[in-house]
Amino acid sequence: MRTLFLHQNFPAQFRHLAAHLARRPGAEVVFGTAKADGSYAIEGVRRAHFEPARQPRPLGHPYLRSTERAVLTGQAVARMCAALRARGFTPDVVVAHSGWGPALYVKEVFPQAKLLLHLEWYFRSRGADIGFLPADLEPSDDDRRLRAVTGNVPFLYDLAEADWAWTPTAFQRAQLPELHRRRVTVLHEGIDTSYFTPGPDGESLGRPGLDLPGLRLAPGTELVTYATRGMEPYRGFPQFMQAAALLAEARPQLHVAIAGEDRVVYGTPLGPGDSWRARLLAELGEQLDPARVHFLGGLPYIHYRELLRASSAHVYLTVPFVLSWGMLEAMACGVRLVASETAPVQEVVRHGENGLLVDFFDHEALAARVQDVLDHPGPAADLGAAARRTIVERYDLASLLPRQEALVRSVAEGLLAPG
Repeated sequence: MRTLFLHQNFPAQFRHLAAHLARRPGAEVVFGTAKADGSYAIEGVRRAHFEPARQPRPLGHPYLRSTERAVLTGQAVARMCAALRARGFTPDVVVAHSGWGPALYVKEVFPQAKLLLHLEWYFRSRGADIGFLPADLEPSDDDRRLRAVTGNVPFLYDLAEADWAWTPTAFQRAQLPELHRRRVTVLHEGIDTSYFTPGPDGESLGRPGLDLPGLRLAPGTELVTYATRGMEPYRGFPQFMQAAALLAEARPQLHVAIAGEDRVVYGTPLGPGDSWRARLLAELGEQLDPARVHFLGGLPYIHYRELLRASSAHVYLTVPFVLSWGMLEAMACGVRLVASETAPVQEVVRHGENGLLVDFFDHEALAARVQDVLDHPGPAADLGAAARRTIVERYDLASLLPRQEALVRSVAEGLLAPG
């Protein structure tokens, strides 16, 4: 089977699936990406590069800026595909990340190829992320709502052209117009539960100590962890920091470790020189002891895993939006999880069984839940073990890869089609 993956980043959500398909006898796998960095490679997977000819014009309508960017990306992908065709590569199936342009014109170049979309997020003006946060954290005026739903234009074109689609969670599928849901499979990308494990002392109280660059903690240290791509309201960073201040005051020996970058990944960007980290540190001031509150930045996987393993309690918060792999990776490590009582989390976490849930906005309740975990290590250990079982049973990469391969092959063979 000849497979073409399309994603602006590399390898992104297709890392494991591309490698899995490339290992099949007679397989030919090409990955088209805008990412020029060639430092990471997948054995058996050939990379092809596309690059838009220009950026969207600044004088265009702001609602259409993302659509123009998608069209420019689609043009670049079409040219890359034409070059592949000229060199003799014609895919049986194209697996494309949808909504940002790569899939737009691929059937114009490869009309006989089947198209399988990976659907990440369909924008809703109400009922999900937009309007969930108060205005002081995330402005949600009418202009933002209109701009957001207009951004679905390339996504809808992709759906019109696709033979089938898949999305990681039922919550993400529920954001789609009902017309399209009937040809969308819910199938997660998978968590490597052989890598993300509780570690050799997984039956301990979650306090094995920690030895990372810039942070060394002795065994027995109480450690509350939080991991994020960006420190932002979408992932509950303000509420976490407010809760951390309460915890630090109540427990003088407690340490707090925050992994992630000081930037906004999701939601409205702040102005130059401004950040949510700076704002929260200024607001909370002396309530946060810099000797006990540690900002670790982005971590390589091996250090990230050690942080999770050392955690006495791990916090994950999100608005109703795409669920982070990070929460599932933490659960696979057997963390004692305290998470937001929001729809994407509730799809995985059952309160009191494999984690504890709390109102997203209530930082005092969040601090109280974390204290419950710290004060009752026996029941907390049971939560961590149940969290790991959930990921092994429902999100294990080794179990999901054959299902992903079967989906790709079914689409390639025309067994799944619009109708």
